[in-house]
Amino acid sequence: MRNDAENVRVRGSGTQSVYVTLRREILSMALEPGSPLDEVRLSERFRMSRTPIREALLRLAADGLVTTLPNRNTIVATIDFASLPTYFEALTLMYRVTTRGAAQRRNGEIMKTVRRHQKDFAEAVAARDAYAMIEANREFHVAIAELAGNSYYTAFFARLLDEGRRILRLYYSTFDDRLPRQYVDEHEEMIAAIEAGDVERADQLAIAHAAQIVRQIQEYIARDVDRPVAISMS
Repeated sequence: MRNDAENVRVRGSGTQSVYVTLRREILSMALEPGSPLDEVRLSERFRMSRTPIREALLRLAADGLVTTLPNRNTIVATIDFASLPTYFEALTLMYRVTTRGAAQRRNGEIMKTVRRHQKDFAEAVAARDAYAMIEANREFHVAIAELAGNSYYTAFFARLLDEGRRILRLYYSTFDDRLPRQYVDEHEEMIAAIEAGDVERADQLAIAHAAQIVRQIQEYIARDVDRPVAISMS
């Protein structure tokens, strides 16, 4: 008979497994916005009790990826396209603030982390692995924010990047996941500006980087927002 500690460990492992699987399916759009997430069916699917299922859904809700309705049903969070202008405004500001701050402070050890994530991003781009691109891009920019040294900015930027994962997925889909090499090169230019302590150059790069993402997504929305979303991950 398992003791309480073993039960907690097993349940925690189950929660993590469900969380990781559903999170990937939501971000890949395999589970489309608005899709129902029924605890009973998920329990049957994962062959687990409803407790780890419920805990995984709570974690996904904290990530902004699922929503609990007034009737207590849970669905995959919808993408609020109407709020994108204010989202983009905040995102652009955080690109600028963190990249500028990183150029002002510079730190060789943290730059090793930035470069590691850049390597992961470049490899994901070469492999056309959209999920890995999203993860590596997020970690790259969060590491730059950490280098800038303001923990409030880092936390806020991380939250924005997490909320925008599915938007970024749509962005990559506009290239059929064949992301142009220029996006890898732009990251390299950011690294160079930060290492050189060139604050103005870092700021210009951040503005341009954000602007092209915003422009591409706006064009996608104007063209395809009324069409069904059918996207798959590598």
